[in-house]
Amino acid sequence: MLDLSLPTSFEGFTRSISVILVSEIGDRTFIIAAILSMRHSRAVIYAGALSALATMSLLSALLGTIVPSLLPKKWTTLAAAVLFFFFGARMLQEGLEMEGGHKGKEKMEEEMREVQKEVEEAVAEDGTGSIVDMEEGIPLKKTGEGAEEGEGNLPLPASSRSGKKAEGGIVEGAKNLVQLCFSPIFVQAFILTFLAEWGDRSQITTIALAAAHNVWIVTLGTTLGHSVCTLGAVMGGRWISQHISIKHVMLSGAVLFLIFGIVYGYEFYNFVDEPLSIGLTPSS
Repeated sequence: MLDLSLPTSFEGFTRSISVILVSEIGDRTFIIAAILSMRHSRAVIYAGALSALATMSLLSALLGTIVPSLLPKKWTTLAAAVLFFFFGARMLQEGLEMEGGHKGKEKMEEEMREVQKEVEEAVAEDGTGSIVDMEEGIPLKKTGEGAEEGEGNLPLPASSRSGKKAEGGIVEGAKNLVQLCFSPIFVQAFILTFLAEWGDRSQITTIALAAAHNVWIVTLGTTLGHSVCTLGAVMGGRWISQHISIKHVMLSGAVLFLIFGIVYGYEFYNFVDEPLSIGLTPSS
């Protein structure tokens, strides 16, 4: 049974943001957003990637709310502790095995090239590898006079629409929004990000957090975390990967995950079933 009640506190909000921030930097969804933003409009890529991540956060949180209906909250708290310990230990192992300095940067560059190859293959399959307006993210084609004209019903730049009466106000805004949501670049960013996030560490931890906290708080926290990471990816993902040690990020994330594991383990050990404890007094 889904628990969609409104939150009464912000418990779990900080944990949700922290988990995403330390687990998404340098992840596949981060690299995909960085690579796509080098070829297309940053605004369109950001909107498509974040829409996919927000959708995944909500779906994962909703899945997490089903768990307490199958298991008592005490045991879902234990499950959260076990998951955080598992991922924390795994991240610690990966961080210790990861090479730092110049070799670490070379490995990161190699991973980015692999992801870029996958993205290019996906673009070729979708048939969206046409010339793209880097500011608008709109596929372009050449007219007989050599001017660039938008394909289909997509909006043209203002300079090429001179002499035409522009539709104004709400109608124009709604039209642009629909065209954005159905543009090939937006759909491409959404699908690639959604598929890369499925079964990822951050998705599983989102499920664990939602099993222990309010679904809306977890969704809000994880979405905000994704928004920060994705913004960093589209604005300067390659620079970040070259100047920030992924090894140190991984080790920091491992420490945070292990701390959360201890916190949830402590909550499990000292768990009190609040509904049953109301009105009870110690016996003399």
